[in-house]
Amino acid sequence: MGFARTYSVALVGITGHLVEVEADISAALPGFVLLGLPDTALSESKDRVRSGAKNTGLPLPQRKLTVNLTPATLPKRGSGFDLAMVVAALQAEGELEPSGPTVFLGEVGLDGSLRAIPGVLPAVKAALDAGHHRVVVPADNAEEAALVMGAEVSSFGCLAEVFTAFGAKEAGKLRHPAQSHSTANSKDTPEQALRPDMADIAGQSEGRLALEIAAAGGHHILFNGPPGSGKTMLAERLTSILPQLDDEAAMQVTALHSLCSTGSPRKELIRTPPFEAPHHTASSPAILGGGSGIPRPGSVSKAHRGVLFLDEAPEFRRQVLDSLRQPLESGQVVIDRAVASATYPARFQLVMASNPCPCGMNVGRGLDCTCTSRERRSYFGKLSGPLLDRIDLQLTVPKVTAAELAGAGSNESSESIRQRVTAARLAQAERLRTFGLLTNADTNGKILRGPLRLDAHLTGELNSAIDRGNLTARGFDRVLRTAWTLADLDGASTPTKDHIDLALYFRDLGKERLEHP
Repeated sequence: MGFARTYSVALVGITGHLVEVEADISAALPGFVLLGLPDTALSESKDRVRSGAKNTGLPLPQRKLTVNLTPATLPKRGSGFDLAMVVAALQAEGELEPSGPTVFLGEVGLDGSLRAIPGVLPAVKAALDAGHHRVVVPADNAEEAALVMGAEVSSFGCLAEVFTAFGAKEAGKLRHPAQSHSTANSKDTPEQALRPDMADIAGQSEGRLALEIAAAGGHHILFNGPPGSGKTMLAERLTSILPQLDDEAAMQVTALHSLCSTGSPRKELIRTPPFEAPHHTASSPAILGGGSGIPRPGSVSKAHRGVLFLDEAPEFRRQVLDSLRQPLESGQVVIDRAVASATYPARFQLVMASNPCPCGMNVGRGLDCTCTSRERRSYFGKLSGPLLDRIDLQLTVPKVTAAELAGAGSNESSESIRQRVTAARLAQAERLRTFGLLTNADTNGKILRGPLRLDAHLTGELNSAIDRGNLTARGFDRVLRTAWTLADLDGASTPTKDHIDLALYFRDLGKERLEHP
């Protein structure tokens, strides 16, 4: 009868917290008490670890076993504490040697096998940040855990292997599971899979240019046009011209997808910017994150450092669309629930596509359109002014002609466009280094009207647009952001009048002046 302590990690959002797993054995009637705000999956671990230890040949003591997960006020969920609990219990019984500051992560099967768990990458990083370098994980999580530099990862396939490694006194009696229960997918999809290419797009010179500007500066974009004009094709090819993620961004993205993963554990860092395209019936919790207990990440966080594409944007509920306004500005989403509050990164590029009306035929003179004016107003009314004010690039995508369709595949490839985008990103990163920013889309009015202030003769048209009420202060700054991106793409040290005019044109104000002089 005694006491022992091991360590594990609890994830609240993407942030990991070191948890002490305390086990105490007393002479009272047999029982298993689990303390420390466990959720349902964690409460069921009592039966999992008891059966797993018994079937391995080293059963838990037939006395009262109390396991406390401390800090007790921190909510805990999932099956990742199983391994730490069974090791602590057998150490308290004296069957295993003390493991010191080792952190244990893993789910225990009833036959004693170790199962992979989601969120291993952020959990290992949290353990390392807390000063615990040695981590024990299931074999299927070994490659993902090894992505954290500096961690000493030990991986095992079953409890028998763990007990042997930590000095089981009766190692000869240990039994291994009859067969492996690996959750790894034997048909892993390579990260650099064949992706859509910009050369596939027929025509759409303006759309291609707008997409290149968006990629170079990290800007948000709205495509409006009739069905079949190529809006979705353009949006799906944005990630093909974005630069690969650097180490910091790749670690963040991989940690998020590890937390959300229900399939194979990660084997390498995600270097390709993610692409998320939720259906228009998605709810606010699905887009922003949420759920019972500790909130889970939503589409905006899964698209972190990548692209969030809302096809048929006016079909989304207005509440869902307006909920994007805060993460578009802050680059993160804070989800408060009664049990816990979680903060997830959400710095994504928003791409929206819409038809000109519910029937999609309100183009040109609109003679084929069957929608009433009220239906058209209601359709676009879901795209609120404050949301559209945050979209830097707004353009109409026309129908593709037969000649353009015949020349599909002859346009510039994604690789050559990506080279210009990368060069532009390097230029703005160098210019914005003193402000701690990476892209023009991250700049604010204080910077644009301060250190990066342009001559008054260059911004005269923007000032007039503000005075006419056609441009807000936020819109003023966003036009300047786009102008700086155009200058970076041209290799210029500062925007010119042409750059500002083109930036204003892509905000739909310039086209209004051309059509209604």
